[in-house]
Amino acid sequence: MGVSGSYDTALPATWLAARMAVDPARIDAMRRAGDLIAVREAGSIEWRYPAWQFESGKPRPAVARVVAAARESGVDESRLYDVLTMQLGLRDGGGRLVDLLLAGREDEVVAAVRAAS
Repeated sequence: MGVSGSYDTALPATWLAARMAVDPARIDAMRRAGDLIAVREAGSIEWRYPAWQFESGKPRPAVARVVAAARESGVDESRLYDVLTMQLGLRDGGGRLVDLLLAGREDEVVAAVRAAS
């Protein structure tokens, strides 16, 4: 089950901007362009960015492909986050789709995201 509405491990744009030494507006532009996954808690105006989508301070290239698949399939940011972070059960040792993404299995992740619509 996902953790929709509770994004405690996701980072605020201001923190990311400082960490990546870029303007917070650039972080927002990257989100709008589909380079980053971002979520908002109900009633909040602040976007939060899951830390796992970054490697060495830069967005993982596979993230843009996953976001594109979600957008093409009509999967919104909150649902995408839930799909990526929910436990897979017995499949793949009980991991999450994001674990497959981090392991370089982006084709499987993209297929699962497309099926989530």
